[in-house]
Amino acid sequence: MDVSELLTTVEAAVERAIETVGRDLVVAAPLGLGKPVQLVNAFYRRAAEDPDISLHILTALSLELPAPGSHIEASLAGPIVERLFGDYEELDYMKALRSDSLPPNIKVSELYFKAGSMKNVPQAQQNYISSNYTHIIRDMFSSGINVLVQMVAVRDTPSGPAVSLSCNPDISLEMVECMRERGEGRPFVSIAQAHDDLPFMDHDAAVDDDFFDILVRNPQYNRTLFAVPNAAVPLSDYATALHASTLIPDGGTLQIGIGALGDAVAHSCILRQEHNAAYREMAAALTHQRTPLATEGGRFQQGLYVSTEMFVNGMMHLIEHGIVKRKVYDNLVLQRGLNAGEIDHRVDARLYDYGRRTGLMPRHLEVHSLAELQYWGILGEDVAIADDGLVVGGAALPNDLDNPDTRAALLQRVSGRELRHGRILHGGFFLGPRDFYDKLRSLDAEGRERICMTGVRRTNQLLLDYHLYCAQRQKARFINTGMIVSLNGGVASDALEDGTVVSGVGGQYNFVAMAQDLPGAHSILCIRSTRGHGRQLQSNIVPFYGYTTIPKHLRDVIVTEYGVADLRGQSDAEIIKRLINIADSRFQERLLEFAKNHAKLPRDYRIPFEARNNTPEKLKKILGPHQRSGLLPDYPFGTELTEQEITLAASLRRIKALSQEPGQFVAAAFRALLHHGDEAAARPFLERIKLEHPETTRDFLVQQLLLLDLEERGMLKVS
Repeated sequence: MDVSELLTTVEAAVERAIETVGRDLVVAAPLGLGKPVQLVNAFYRRAAEDPDISLHILTALSLELPAPGSHIEASLAGPIVERLFGDYEELDYMKALRSDSLPPNIKVSELYFKAGSMKNVPQAQQNYISSNYTHIIRDMFSSGINVLVQMVAVRDTPSGPAVSLSCNPDISLEMVECMRERGEGRPFVSIAQAHDDLPFMDHDAAVDDDFFDILVRNPQYNRTLFAVPNAAVPLSDYATALHASTLIPDGGTLQIGIGALGDAVAHSCILRQEHNAAYREMAAALTHQRTPLATEGGRFQQGLYVSTEMFVNGMMHLIEHGIVKRKVYDNLVLQRGLNAGEIDHRVDARLYDYGRRTGLMPRHLEVHSLAELQYWGILGEDVAIADDGLVVGGAALPNDLDNPDTRAALLQRVSGRELRHGRILHGGFFLGPRDFYDKLRSLDAEGRERICMTGVRRTNQLLLDYHLYCAQRQKARFINTGMIVSLNGGVASDALEDGTVVSGVGGQYNFVAMAQDLPGAHSILCIRSTRGHGRQLQSNIVPFYGYTTIPKHLRDVIVTEYGVADLRGQSDAEIIKRLINIADSRFQERLLEFAKNHAKLPRDYRIPFEARNNTPEKLKKILGPHQRSGLLPDYPFGTELTEQEITLAASLRRIKALSQEPGQFVAAAFRALLHHGDEAAARPFLERIKLEHPETTRDFLVQQLLLLDLEERGMLKVS
């Protein structure tokens, strides 16, 4: 192994970095799971102790343990956090940012926040860098990065430790290449920190021995990996996902995101595959106007291929259920033949005919063409070139693939085999719950072969190999989420109109733009029709908005819980009509009046009758029975929470929502104080959050509201 140094402490690695690049440190760290927390913290502590050191950390998605908002929430969350996150070490710079105590010689710039997590953190807002995912390397390079740090997986081999970028090859592959090719002598050091529990991913993620300058390996750094618990899926998200899933064609390409909506889309695809009659019934009942983009909702016979920046837990379930199974190959001629149905994944005479006709198999083999065909499994490993002929299984034959004897001998040795090195998923990074990591660690050889973690320069664009990626990503559907859509079709996904950054652009713009350039592809942005409750209820379909992530000229497909609006290529008036048709009916008339007042719709236009009942009550009527039957579970991919914790969390969310509506809160509090609940039956719930003996008036009121909510949901008996 040619790694310059193998070290056992992160402090030693920091000192080596300072010796190499100096005291002006610009440190790049991957987003999410790939951040080596102990190493990053060592850089932070070293700079905090020495004001002569300048430290600038550039990263994204800094993970934090959940922070409860009250002592009651803390009583519920404390044991859960301890159980789920164990001895996970938190990032020191995040604590300093939140307490506004970041030393003056330390700066942190993120390119993506966990949604909503940094809305009230001034330094985070001020130092945020807005960048498309595929432009991050360019922007980091211009910021002067001279240190790359990353958590890696390590596998011991006879020749030494092998290193995998595992969860985050997304930008690191390109970053090291960029520094080596364009660094122009700029001092640079790359440092890996090993974690024994990180899944070892092969292919592009498995890097050469000299990729990192330093490898830190010490079992004491094997703290609990940060795992994102599965989110509960509300009924409205299931409705949105059911609509979106009807737009996914069999034999196509899929990308979905993390969170409740992503899980709901994945689960909807599983319902489509395994409970097709019920799936079609739900989808038909929800749809008041069918779009030409909608499929017939049949099962996935050919299956899907995934090309995504983020490999999420839902995709693993799609693999397990035989939905994500379409293999693609990094050979344009092979891929085009598969797409056209001229060949299939078996090596047979038809493939040999196709290979000769297209030039995939040259008439006379050379060293490079032989190796290429053996790589794909089209020729056997026992074929060799000798002098002017071939040796096939020890027999000498002419080096002429049109020779009947040569062709027969070559085909006999491989006929019926599957083509090799097909991939069903290319992903840039992964993040998810604990069982997701467990599954990745336990993949067999075939499973590891089919999944390729790679760079976002491949997953998020077409530039590297336009024709190949177009062939692989046929019938692509890129499904992401947005916050607000205006009546012109522009979407705000990452920030508010006052400039507050909620999350980040990430790769959303990449996928939206790619969908416009990729033949047969569509970008599908899922937007919840409303936000807030009671008097705070607002529509997320608005007349206009002062901030845009996705401009109106890239408008494509918008989906809410009330339907699908296919906007591509439509006139402004038609776009407005289609968006109003999928808005919550409580806001439709206001949207309609605005459009008419601004001459965007005729004065005599009326909302179609079938679109005027877009209400939560309608969704409950349609989907409620399927929810009760278990087809639409709260946690489609399971949860590590207990039933008691799920029940308490739901009740506390409702009580918190009530507190934001004074009128409803007073009415509910009055009812709670008048009723007499069964405190004996409620005792386990009260003890779990230390509320059996409330010490303040506020706690007593919360206790009574909790008793009332539990009873009204059928969790307790009324005395």
